[in-house]
Amino acid sequence: MTRAQVQLCGIMAQTPQDFRRVRPIYWHMPRVVKPHPNHPAVKALLVLHSEIASGLLENKRQAKRLADDMRKVEAVIKMFDPAHDIRRIAVKRRKLNPWFRKGEGYRCALDALRKAEGPLTAREIGERMLASKGVMEATRKQVRDLAGSIQTGLRNHEGDTVARVGDGVPMRWMLITK
Repeated sequence: MTRAQVQLCGIMAQTPQDFRRVRPIYWHMPRVVKPHPNHPAVKALLVLHSEIASGLLENKRQAKRLADDMRKVEAVIKMFDPAHDIRRIAVKRRKLNPWFRKGEGYRCALDALRKAEGPLTAREIGERMLASKGVMEATRKQVRDLAGSIQTGLRNHEGDTVARVGDGVPMRWMLITK
């Protein structure tokens, strides 16, 4: 039986002897990777493993330093207020923006300024950014927080990429054309 006959229909009434003669195509393909102890990938993986291990050790050292610093701060708190319960101090967690990753917000703000016909406030920029992302369910607080972070980013880049227009409140911003 020829290979063309086997592949013609996919399913054919054949005897077991016919199947033994036909070998799949992948049997003739060479192996992509032949693992052996002297393979160059082994050396690269060993280097990667040692880098990860050193990073882990460095993080453990930094964790010990931070824990030591925290104990020192607790001791100073106890000096001022011996009755204060240190266990009630909550860990401060940073709340991430649900729509924009780190750095993405400022880039989207610049895009909104590029598309604008005139100067915009941080709130107007934020509303345009949310509209470009398709966000419709933002609360007032979320919009206010986004406008505040946009305002901070624009202040940090004032004179480099953006300029404040006028002295009024709220501040209006536009791109600097070079």
